[in-house]
Amino acid sequence: MAQSAVQPSSATAAEPVKLPVGAIAPWAVFFGILMLVLLYFVGAEQGATAVTSGENVHEWVHDARHLLGFPCH
Repeated sequence: MAQSAVQPSSATAAEPVKLPVGAIAPWAVFFGILMLVLLYFVGAEQGATAVTSGENVHEWVHDARHLLGFPCH
């Protein structure tokens, strides 16, 4: 029982893959715009600036408004 069952390996440590900024930039812009649209619907979709008519969007995001600190009543 004094012998080890695991043999030491001669493999080198793995290096992280370097991604070019050009590959990340379109995705960052896409998700940035998506987050701004979601923030608009949660924070400002009611009243004079409403894109949709009625109260549907307001009711769907009502709890998120309170969670993020937006006043709505």
